[in-house]
Amino acid sequence: MLWLWLQRLGTIALRTPLDLRLEIHFSATKQELPLEQLYLVGSYSVYLRQGNQFGDPRSVATTDFARDSMLIKVKTVLHEDLHDDKNFDLPWEDEESIITPLGALAALEFFKHKADQANAKSALEGIEMERTLSRELVGIAQMADQHFRTEALSESREKVFALVRSSPSYARWFKFHLEHQDADRALEAKISHDLAYYKYYDRIVSLYENRGELRTLIRDLKKVRQGMAGETLEKFLAELERQ
Repeated sequence: MLWLWLQRLGTIALRTPLDLRLEIHFSATKQELPLEQLYLVGSYSVYLRQGNQFGDPRSVATTDFARDSMLIKVKTVLHEDLHDDKNFDLPWEDEESIITPLGALAALEFFKHKADQANAKSALEGIEMERTLSRELVGIAQMADQHFRTEALSESREKVFALVRSSPSYARWFKFHLEHQDADRALEAKISHDLAYYKYYDRIVSLYENRGELRTLIRDLKKVRQGMAGETLEKFLAELERQ
């Protein structure tokens, strides 16, 4: 699969969905389809990702996936299972923001149930790392949105890059995932893409800690419905945090 995310220059998808998201299916793995060039797309920033792991009837188990660690395999399968419409049937960005932390927590619970202390420890360490990433990312996005609204494009983009560089966890994440892409071309799209996965990560893990039971948390979050995006979803999460 090849995914493309486009976001207008000088904007961040903080309160609204990404401007454009494209999916292109191939009958070959990403290793067999190296990308040669990504063209400029007018006034849009562009972030792309190729992958062999996705929840779809057309997906297959690859040899690379078979070689992955047990933690990665369990986390991936549980994440994609949670996408089933019987669990969540939401717009992409809302569903990913809920399922990304739930999938990681489900993997942690799986290894606890199996009394696999080594993988449970690794799963917990990964969750804590992603919580830090989530907090830094949300702070960057809020400041970026303010800069873009009040300052000239070139000046505001420089300030956003400075925010990224000064955030240790997110700076490493940003650099790693843009290894073969132009960071300047991808800035707004990459941050907006990451928000779709990690905007509520820290808050949902905190809800899990407060409840002490994943099944209860999933039951509560299944009450999220179509149309609860933006401020409505924020209010829903805030209400859960008060309970």
